[in-house]
Amino acid sequence: VHYPVSPNYASKSKLVEGDFLKLTLTHQGKLLYKQIGPVKRRHDKGELHFDSDTQKWSVICSGKAYRILTASVTFHHGSSGDTVHILLPSQGESVWAAVDAIIPRHAAFSMQS
Repeated sequence: VHYPVSPNYASKSKLVEGDFLKLTLTHQGKLLYKQIGPVKRRHDKGELHFDSDTQKWSVICSGKAYRILTASVTFHHGSSGDTVHILLPSQGESVWAAVDAIIPRHAAFSMQS
């Protein structure tokens, strides 16, 4: 049996493929998830891309496209071309990445003394 994980929970918890979750079904039928076994992660960064044909977001990183959740892009106010810091499982291949941070393409940084 497969149960859907809320995109908001997956985004907020920065879930990556291979993480273990505990599912509790309440008497009211509500699904409650808790991340109980995160896998080791590696960090990488790439460019945010929106495919207008499929209406899906991805991050292009080292020549590979990783799917990401729309909820993550919305939360971080991302736009195509922005730099995205992602989390991936440290072992094996992954189709999905978790968004750690999005840096706007035209971000202006100032330093105060």
